[in-house]
Amino acid sequence: MQTLKELLKNDIFAARAGVELLVVEPGYARARMEVTPEHLNAGGVCQGGALFTLADLAFAAVANSRKNLTLSLNANMTFLRAVSSGFVYADAREVYPHRRVPFIEVRLSDEKGELIAMMTSSGYRKNDALPVDGLM
Repeated sequence: MQTLKELLKNDIFAARAGVELLVVEPGYARARMEVTPEHLNAGGVCQGGALFTLADLAFAAVANSRKNLTLSLNANMTFLRAVSSGFVYADAREVYPHRRVPFIEVRLSDEKGELIAMMTSSGYRKNDALPVDGLM
């Protein structure tokens, strides 16, 4: 068997974007991504899709931290501040741990702790147990 962190390394898109999962606990996860020139849009700031990818992997870690397959139902992202270099961190918390439809909030911040963006999302938790024996 493997851990949830190892299972989520199979998210090739997030891995190629440079997203790294740092912490996974029941109901909480932290991920980070270093913003590089490849992440920048035509305006010279981090592309929204790159930030969404970071938030989405943190969501996936929290949503699946109960060890049941949970898939996203919806996600709403609000961008508050531009970032063009350095690390961005995603702190995800399960705000409402419903057994079927958990509600999760993800806060993205820069290295100084300043808020960059927020994502709210809900998922659908299936009966399918994940093939994991631990989280980290």
